[in-house]
Amino acid sequence: MAATSSYFKSFILFFANTISFFHSTHQIHPLDPLSPSELDQVRAIITNSHPNSTFFHYVGLEEPEKPIIQSWLSGHHPAGNPIKVPHRRAFVLARINSKTHEILVDLTSQTIEFDRLYEGHGYPVLQFGEQIAAIDLVKKYPPFAAAARRRGLKVEEIVCGSFTVGWYGERESDRRLVKIMCYYMDGTVNIYMRPVEGITVTVDLETMEIVGFVDRLVVSVPKGDGTDYRESKQKPPFGPRLKGVRVEQPEGPSFTIEGHSIRWANWDFHLSFDMRAGPIISLASIFDIEKQKHRRVLYKGYISELFVPYMDLTEEWYYRTFFDAGEYGLGICTIPLEPLRDCPKNAVFMDAFIVGQDGKPIKLSNTFCIFERYAGDILWRHTETLIPNKVVTEVRSEVSLVVRMVAAVGNYDYIIDWEFKQNGAIVAKVGLSGLLEVRGTNYTHKDQIQEEVYGTILAENTLGTNHDHFLTYHLDLDIDGEANSFVKNKLQTTRVTGHRSPRKSYWKVVSETAKTESEAMINVGSATAELLVVNPNKRTKMGNHVGYRLIPGSTAGALLSDDDYAQIRGAFTNYNLWVTPYNKSEKWAGGLYADQSRGDDTLATWTERNREIENKDIVVWYTVGFHHVPCQEDFPLMPTISSGFELRPNNFFESNPVLKVKQPNHMK
Repeated sequence: MAATSSYFKSFILFFANTISFFHSTHQIHPLDPLSPSELDQVRAIITNSHPNSTFFHYVGLEEPEKPIIQSWLSGHHPAGNPIKVPHRRAFVLARINSKTHEILVDLTSQTIEFDRLYEGHGYPVLQFGEQIAAIDLVKKYPPFAAAARRRGLKVEEIVCGSFTVGWYGERESDRRLVKIMCYYMDGTVNIYMRPVEGITVTVDLETMEIVGFVDRLVVSVPKGDGTDYRESKQKPPFGPRLKGVRVEQPEGPSFTIEGHSIRWANWDFHLSFDMRAGPIISLASIFDIEKQKHRRVLYKGYISELFVPYMDLTEEWYYRTFFDAGEYGLGICTIPLEPLRDCPKNAVFMDAFIVGQDGKPIKLSNTFCIFERYAGDILWRHTETLIPNKVVTEVRSEVSLVVRMVAAVGNYDYIIDWEFKQNGAIVAKVGLSGLLEVRGTNYTHKDQIQEEVYGTILAENTLGTNHDHFLTYHLDLDIDGEANSFVKNKLQTTRVTGHRSPRKSYWKVVSETAKTESEAMINVGSATAELLVVNPNKRTKMGNHVGYRLIPGSTAGALLSDDDYAQIRGAFTNYNLWVTPYNKSEKWAGGLYADQSRGDDTLATWTERNREIENKDIVVWYTVGFHHVPCQEDFPLMPTISSGFELRPNNFFESNPVLKVKQPNHMK
């Protein structure tokens, strides 16, 4: 999704003076994100090697291999001194003299381990600075100013956004391009409801020059009246005001944070940050009170890609098939959370850092909030009435721990939550809010429309375009150990034979263990089945394999044809669920270079090898999908719609782990 010049400039101005250097009293964790001082070291090392024309697009932690992490963890809390932290390394994608370089920097030895030129298809994530520069070119371009005047628009009231261009079968393309589309303010900040249709400007990001200008048609700019969403701009009548709701913890939070390690109730996990993925949850383990030890559940989880294809085929819209993580960066688009609005009063906030195009660290304040949630939900309850002369009632209130981040990728705000529950469940949820991307039209009523318009008329001159959101999660599950298997428990309707029962049918469970990648490709809504990751080497006392179940939320799947260029690039959405053997290099479902990619390095291409996955260290890739047919309630802003999935224990414990959970004090 595009972000506008005003957003970029506000972002840069807000954070320009917030750079600070991180001094920690805790021992650094091997999975901690790179600190500001480390980011400065990376910049110094690379610019010393490449003093001219170096632009940084991605800088992230190069994580140690899993065996090294496991070794460090096993020796982290001995009676003596803790073992040394493994070498700290940074993986960098930089454009140097208009070429893409992959650079691995060893921060411990202050050396470059490799510096290799990438010559394949696609480009790294875009940076704010170059998008601002491209937009500024357009505002100063005489043909654009003339086109604005032809529409009766004031150039000073126009703001623009940069849009990635995708790939549509071009055989050769060595230009890193964006298309610039614009909007009209003139009394409202809800620019997305006032598109300036018919003008397309193409900019080469390397040469920073306009290489294409089309003024195809003049369309009425939708009215701005009633579109401003700011609270201060609203006029009566208003909805009823609710009385105050207070969320307090007079005894303080029940969780502790040491660096990036978080402990709460029976959970222990690590929270990191990445310019591309945003939040990364690692080493999530749960304490088993019967076994009196922590048991691993999730080695690593994060959003690998976010594919947003629009369905409008017109000249100004057909290419809008965005990879919001790989092209724009969920971490780069992080916005500061507002206390008491984005997060409750009892929340604790954490900052994060990205780098600008010059490689300098930029502090992102209030990137995460961590809080305990109590919304009146019930953890478990039962009332027993069959015992003569006695009624027994037991109830426990549900309290959970939430880690939240919000990424504002152009018009959409993604509310990303990871929730940990006392019953052993992990819930990943994303809320979609913000503003629609609408198309201007000369139509003012549905009855006038006699053609395909690819959406819904929401207001005069305003069409809400049909589109999808597909969030693909990378879930490296290590259920009580690394060697796991993926099991489909199909619920099969079975006829009753003979005279053993008056019943005619029942359902039974038929278990299938996927041996190879092809056997684990699933479109979730196509059959009734439970989806499990089990440890085939460990059983409960009753003989069941310990495991976790993936409970899907929204199961929307891809509807584009397989040969559509957008779907070739987004082929990782062909199935809701994939399982691959662990491979450290396979991080990004849409490929390392998503911008102008051609679909030759995706989850779909990796799985063509059909590798073995039974009793292996495996990764589950699960896609949360939304089909969005806009409606008038989405205008002029969208109420949040949420979905996700749950990872829930399945024969992991010997019995219900919340049996002995005590009611929190303030709820007694």
